[in-house]
Amino acid sequence: MIRTGEQFDLLAWSPPETVAAFDPQMIRANSYGGRLSRAISVSLDGCGYSRAEIATRMSEHMGRTISLNILNAYASVARDTHEISVTRFNALISATGDRRLLEFVAADHGFSVIDRRYLPMIELAAVQEHRRDLAKKERAIRGAVRGGRW
Repeated sequence: MIRTGEQFDLLAWSPPETVAAFDPQMIRANSYGGRLSRAISVSLDGCGYSRAEIATRMSEHMGRTISLNILNAYASVARDTHEISVTRFNALISATGDRRLLEFVAADHGFSVIDRRYLPMIELAAVQEHRRDLAKKERAIRGAVRGGRW
């Protein structure tokens, strides 16, 4: 059998990435602020835009100037007096398109950031779990009634 590029390899399939997170080794630091700076740096280096372009994109998003110098300060662990504000963090996410930044914040609180298209499947799983719990409770009640314990 001749294999062409049009044939699908079912064994090569892998599930979609539902949660995007930074490699913990890439953002190691002694403090939350240090880890955040490293996360920003990793995001800036891997987003496909220069830092100057990111600063411009952030400025456009916010409607005020974000300098390259301040952007570099946010990405520097050594400049710990320059912590990014929420509005600028939002602009950074918009400029880079890197949802790992959101996951970075959410993970410390036991939450996760997922693509909205997966929400119906999560709701379906919750409904199925609830249905199993109700069935278990129903069996327990039926057993109690049959056993005369009711």
